[in-house]
Amino acid sequence: MRLATAAGALLAVAASVLATPPAAQAREAAEPGFHVRDGRLLDANGSDFVMRGVNHAHTWYTSRTPQALKDIKALGANSVRVVLSSGDRWTKNDTADVASVVSQCKASRLVCVLEVHDTTGYGEQSGAATLARAVDYWLSVQDAVKGQEKYVVVNIGNEPYGNTNYSAWTADTKNAIVRLRNAGFDHTLMVDAPNWGQDWSFTMRDNAEQVFAADPDRNTVFSIHMYGVFDTAAEVSDYLTRFVTRKLPIVVGEFGNDHSDGNPDEDAIMATTQRLGLGYLGWSWSGNGGGVEYLDMATGFDASRLTPWGQRMFNGANGIKQTSREASVFSGGGETPPTGGCAVSYRVNDWGSGFNADVTVRNTGTAAVKGWQLAFAFGGEQTVKSAWNAKVTQSGKQVRATPEPWTETIPAGGSVSFGFSASSTGANPAPASFTLNGTTCAKS
Repeated sequence: MRLATAAGALLAVAASVLATPPAAQAREAAEPGFHVRDGRLLDANGSDFVMRGVNHAHTWYTSRTPQALKDIKALGANSVRVVLSSGDRWTKNDTADVASVVSQCKASRLVCVLEVHDTTGYGEQSGAATLARAVDYWLSVQDAVKGQEKYVVVNIGNEPYGNTNYSAWTADTKNAIVRLRNAGFDHTLMVDAPNWGQDWSFTMRDNAEQVFAADPDRNTVFSIHMYGVFDTAAEVSDYLTRFVTRKLPIVVGEFGNDHSDGNPDEDAIMATTQRLGLGYLGWSWSGNGGGVEYLDMATGFDASRLTPWGQRMFNGANGIKQTSREASVFSGGGETPPTGGCAVSYRVNDWGSGFNADVTVRNTGTAAVKGWQLAFAFGGEQTVKSAWNAKVTQSGKQVRATPEPWTETIPAGGSVSFGFSASSTGANPAPASFTLNGTTCAKS
């Protein structure tokens, strides 16, 4: 989290699809953990995972961490981004401390996103460390995270460039990824944008394909920090949609409801990530200083005294309580195939320029399906606008529906229903086929 200056106009980029190479598929099968497939972050069970959590400043408030993680989980979060220090600017969090944090995250059933904060604003912030130094740190604490690929995402370095010499971000990030892979890190890696995380120069956006391709595991997630640069819904939607269209995984790794560099549109950030099925991690639980105390979600680390920002984050529209789903690795479950088959009913109310679709998914088998993903493709020029009783995301003509907490289980012999609203141009044919957790369904 840091100030940035909004500048520049949006640049057009060409869409491309990045396939997971055979080597990465083999590694994925051999060493299950979080992994990226087709632009989505999946957990070790192959279940789609959408981060819904907050940041916690562990390195400055180590004694607060045990209770903070419990409180964050109790309020509904499924993940937490934990601030660590490499020792370059603050007291180093050593191997034992990092292992303790991971253990506490797991005990609270939170996915643990670990980040090195010393890189913040390199090139502009006095004393900031390079991404290469951040990699040195990860190598020094590797024992704390090795074998924890199911529960830990490694965020290499926080906001690794300020507004000076940020063009070096691409090469430095690629080098950092390769060094970690060569050292045996099999985790999902997360990389922050330059420009104090806000990428107003579009350096990350326009070089994301080559950074992703530099990862031999194709297991890198991009993180944008949204503060004053993202003060309109159009800017939020444009930036995130460009990644989704290219099937590049992205999360909003930090954002706030206000900032000294401008007033971010937190409502648009939360609504757009929900519409696109993307993760977000709000800044931050408690302990802010330096004039941004208003970004505290809990007053004095007290979960019973949520600030207006905390109430918005946890209890508001598209907030954590409403949209969070716990990672299936904590229950040992995942998306189970319908053992006896499935059938899908697809009905539309079409008014020419748009339509509403009502979809019923029936489990024709003898065992319940817990956690599901319905996939299909549009046959015309249709664009999903909103949905109810499921999360519906679209990439090109490919559509993916996943459940809300109240529609998560399809009982044996039972069904769940959801709907969506979409625009259309020209013909509006029904999808030719549907698959439920990889199983082709009958149409009814």
